[in-house]
Amino acid sequence: MIEEARSFLWLNARALEQRRFAAMFDGGPVEPVVAAVAAYRNEDGGFGHALEPDGRGPTSQPLHTYTALRVCRDVGDDRFVAGAADFIASVANADGGVPNCLATAADHPRAPWWQVSADSDLLMTALVVSAFHEFGFDHPWLARATGFCWARITSLTASHPYEANACATFLDHVPDRARAEREAERLGALVRETGLVDLGDGQAPAGYAAGETHKPLHYASSPDSLARRWFTDEEVERDLDRLAGEQQDDGGWTFPWPAWTPVTTYEWRPVVTIEALRTLRAYGRTS
Repeated sequence: MIEEARSFLWLNARALEQRRFAAMFDGGPVEPVVAAVAAYRNEDGGFGHALEPDGRGPTSQPLHTYTALRVCRDVGDDRFVAGAADFIASVANADGGVPNCLATAADHPRAPWWQVSADSDLLMTALVVSAFHEFGFDHPWLARATGFCWARITSLTASHPYEANACATFLDHVPDRARAEREAERLGALVRETGLVDLGDGQAPAGYAAGETHKPLHYASSPDSLARRWFTDEEVERDLDRLAGEQQDDGGWTFPWPAWTPVTTYEWRPVVTIEALRTLRAYGRTS
């Protein structure tokens, strides 16, 4: 499994994913990963330049910035956190919430689902807030943003797979663990009751492609995540078999969402390959 994935990444991946794989799975050095991430960094402390493949423009965007923080967290480096926090705070709304896609992206190619809006977005805010909490980094903006997430999650009665997953990520890292456990239990019931998880029937909510609905391991990517409690041992084991079995003949994994321009296929597959291996390793399934 690992050897085949390594070959796939050497043949197909950006330098970032090659360096990231080496650090995460082969004991490689951290500095080249950080240097690769730095190539996407802008002077405002945010990140752009298609770090997240679906946003092709150079401008700093919240999702690119979250992606940079997550990659650096994987290798234990925090040098970009303070600048990223300043950037996110500079684009946040008064309620602490962060827009999904800033107006600075309007003149550059991007996926159809990257819709410019000034509105505070729960999905994006939950992701970036989770990253700063995971680093244990504080910022004057962070308390407002955390409050925004709590208010929106507490009142959530309907959602979609990506938003629900972002909320689960927030709950895994927010400091108030007792409240996180309570809200995670409620969110898990919502996910199951409203069909936001595919337990093997292949059904997708309206507006999503077949197979695009999140599987149990999308929510519970490690055994210690709160979302792991949403699923039985049998459901998780079945999904681990599914994930391991989706490794392609070329050694990589693929993704279910639309490829809106050809380059995203080549850039996304190495990313999801690393994510698949990370999840399988967390559950002891890469040997």
